[in-house]
Amino acid sequence: MNRITDLFNKKKNNVLNVFFTAGFPQLNDTTRILEILEKSGADMVEIGMPYSDPMADGPVIQESNGVALANGMSIKVLFEQLEDIREKISIPILLMGYFNPVMQYGVEAFFRKAKALGVDGVILPDLPMAEYESEYKALFEELELSNVFLVTPQTTPDRLKKIDSISSGFIYIVSTNSTTGNDSKEVENTDTYFNRVNAAGLKNPKLIGFNIKDNATFTNACKHAEGAIIGSAFIKVVQKGGDLEKTIPQFVKSVRG
Repeated sequence: MNRITDLFNKKKNNVLNVFFTAGFPQLNDTTRILEILEKSGADMVEIGMPYSDPMADGPVIQESNGVALANGMSIKVLFEQLEDIREKISIPILLMGYFNPVMQYGVEAFFRKAKALGVDGVILPDLPMAEYESEYKALFEELELSNVFLVTPQTTPDRLKKIDSISSGFIYIVSTNSTTGNDSKEVENTDTYFNRVNAAGLKNPKLIGFNIKDNATFTNACKHAEGAIIGSAFIKVVQKGGDLEKTIPQFVKSVRG
């Protein structure tokens, strides 16, 4: 069984998914951070594949992308780093990024290699739903690899139902129309939006992301979904450096409260 599906079968709430950028702050920090996150109690991890034009990301993740690329990170290097990762890591792993680098690597080759390494799913926000369904859905099902779609406040009811019908793993509920890591406190009508999504009776579990940064925002998200995704706030912790074996567990503990 896919590890993501298994996780949601066992845990129905307070699921913590942590995003970080591969190759940041140092090129070879990827597996180290993975191991610390699992030991710290993260339920799932998203590894960001750096890209030169990460349009949906705010300045914190954009900067980490630039540093990682300058460090020499690429999909090829990331795959090399993830060799034998399942000897050390048991929690679900997703790769998140943009479709252009995947196309450059070779789409089918990318998905097959990811599966062979023990990756459980991918999040590719700019992969059109229709193209996924016509070109890649059968391959994902063959590999038992989850493809996670994003839902925004602008997603229509019909599109929401369609996304749910072709999704596996979970649905990524984007909390606002802004980019990741936005510090604005003016999040309008989120309860109405979350209630509308919940009223749709989706078959897939949901995780809320964008601007989840502390115990208060994590707790609120968990009132409306099975859990939440933290990215920019975690990148800031890693960016500060210091003893990650101490700062990462402290951060995860503070989020869970």
